Amino acid sequence: MDFSKLAPAEKRDVFIYKPYYSNQDQNKQNVLPFALTLYRQESLEGERSIEGGKNIPFLATWFASNLPADLTRCRLQFDNNAELGYEVTLPNHEFIGYLSDLLVTYKRNKQTDFPISFYRKLLQYEI
Repeated sequence: MDFSKLAPAEKRDVFIYKPYYSNQDQNKQNVLPFALTLYRQESLEGERSIEGGKNIPFLATWFASNLPADLTRCRLQFDNNAELGYEVTLPNHEFIGYLSDLLVTYKRNKQTDFPISFYRKLLQYEI
């Protein structure tokens, strides 16, 4: 997926979410307007990176809402296989944080993948 065409979200929308990321890395803060736009698209195609193996394609879908404390239910389906579908429900601000991480990683290595912390939450494997 090419994110170069993502337009930044409106400043008033960014302003609502900004306090949730004030202690975050500057790169994450810089991509927040774009993460909000991506969030409003309600879907994302990418590939889960597998060390030493073939990457696994996924489709992530969710329904967007406006407030940071609202809940988002995200569904990931891997390899176009219904049996490899997983869901996680989390606050919008947390999910948008994962989208920000995804965009930072994409800028670095052109790979569309969520951070490992997202997969731990998705698979309920929290350390």
